[in-house]
Amino acid sequence: MAEELARLKLDVIVAGTNTAAWALLKATTRTPIVTAADDPVQDGLVQSLAHPGGNVTGVSDASPDLVGKRLQLLKEAAPRIARVAGLRCPTGGGPDTLWREAEAAARTLGLTLVPVVVAGSDQIKGALETVKRSRADALLAFDCRYLHDPGAVTASVPAMYYNRGHVEAGALMSYGRDEAEVFRVLAEYVAKILKGAKPADLPIQQPTQFTLAINLKTARALGLTIPQSLLLRADQLIQ
Repeated sequence: MAEELARLKLDVIVAGTNTAAWALLKATTRTPIVTAADDPVQDGLVQSLAHPGGNVTGVSDASPDLVGKRLQLLKEAAPRIARVAGLRCPTGGGPDTLWREAEAAARTLGLTLVPVVVAGSDQIKGALETVKRSRADALLAFDCRYLHDPGAVTASVPAMYYNRGHVEAGALMSYGRDEAEVFRVLAEYVAKILKGAKPADLPIQQPTQFTLAINLKTARALGLTIPQSLLLRADQLIQ
């Protein structure tokens, strides 16, 4: 699909994920690509956040403490958890960096982090079964292309995801970038490129707004009483 888009000689292409951006970058180094990526520098999509230097620009949600913040919020909601399954894509590049950040945060919080790898969308069900067998009493889902589908949600243990769509599908919590803000920035960059700006000159922007969502129905089913201090910080409460 990326090669087909490259042949069309479009004015600009929007890529919603790292996977799409990489496919497009392999297909064309001329057509401007505006993307929402996890860590475009670490993943080799751009030279730096301030000076992308090629045909890719957009938004990054790379934040050194984002994974740690998710674990902290999960521990706050379920104080008795000790063993957390980390649901992630295979290793390589950005995922390795995020995993190391998660391990460091887990040690600080007195948690044991157990990796559960999902190497394909057909492996999601098996991975969730592995979570049960690992005796994990909580789950931390990493931003992984195979886990975007709400079918990757588990409500059997306290689980922290990265998108509130997962919470609407039954997960306990999510904490992540405000998707509306991200796509507003992408739209602004598309407009600038159509007016003549070069992607190489448009710095990668980082979101300033993050959304905390909590599913109270799931909390009740798990026998959890969410602290009032956490409820007051939530941007979305699902009854």
